[in-house]
Amino acid sequence: MAPVSPAEYLSSLESEDALTADTLGFMPRLLVLTTLPHRRPESHRSERVNGRLCLRMRAPRRIGLPYGSYPRLLLAYLTTQAVRTKSPEIQLGATPNVLARKLGLSVISGPRGTARRLEDQLHRLLHMRLEWQTSLGLAPRSSGSASVTAGGASWSKPLRRLLPRQSSWQPHIVLGQDFFKEITRSAVPVDLRAIRQLQRSPLAIDLYVWLTYRMSYLRKPTLVPWKSLEAQFGAGYSRRRDFRTRLGARLPHIVEVYPTVRLRRTSTGLWLLPSPPHIAPRS
Repeated sequence: MAPVSPAEYLSSLESEDALTADTLGFMPRLLVLTTLPHRRPESHRSERVNGRLCLRMRAPRRIGLPYGSYPRLLLAYLTTQAVRTKSPEIQLGATPNVLARKLGLSVISGPRGTARRLEDQLHRLLHMRLEWQTSLGLAPRSSGSASVTAGGASWSKPLRRLLPRQSSWQPHIVLGQDFFKEITRSAVPVDLRAIRQLQRSPLAIDLYVWLTYRMSYLRKPTLVPWKSLEAQFGAGYSRRRDFRTRLGARLPHIVEVYPTVRLRRTSTGLWLLPSPPHIAPRS
């Protein structure tokens, strides 16, 4: 899907649903409920909490964790391809710029251009180790992990051969079977046009995919307190009011791409009101 103007995106969203427009995509449920860092983290470790779910992320210190919008676009692409092809082998494209165009990114050349930044974030993403745990009270209920290092689920094998840090671009990666099963088993349907329209803000992407998922099963008005929202989305903000301000500024953008979503921001948190699902259920 080539980059288009915001007006074209919004017109497309209004005229065709995702299935008809062939823009039905998927995100891993684990990374919809808990999220990657928004900005470059100071540490190579991070943690997100959503209710009973706790996700811990870590990467080699020399590489660091993925952050920003690019890893989210990459996750949408990897998961969508895995679901569509039912194969762990993912074709990236002949060059980073080819992949960038598939993600809906405008290609900018130069040392800090699109290709360099995209390859850096892919490198970080493929080296990240995930560990998650759900609990009931104080007792762990279930847990899992995914890693590109020794042990656990492998996102790419062998990574050094497929994507060396300083070598030429390789056109494909192979997802480890455990990770492949996890993302295809619990993939959350999303509209790729909406994600690409929101690509300037990782928080906006996170809010969109989360609300798309929540509204698919929400049956009664639900208040999500600010403290819970911050634990899920807002790590890295020094003051809670800064997070509230940033989230409030992103909500109009969510409503632009998902106009039937019903929300109410209050002093205590964000009220979610039952809304039509953004992705129409298959008949």
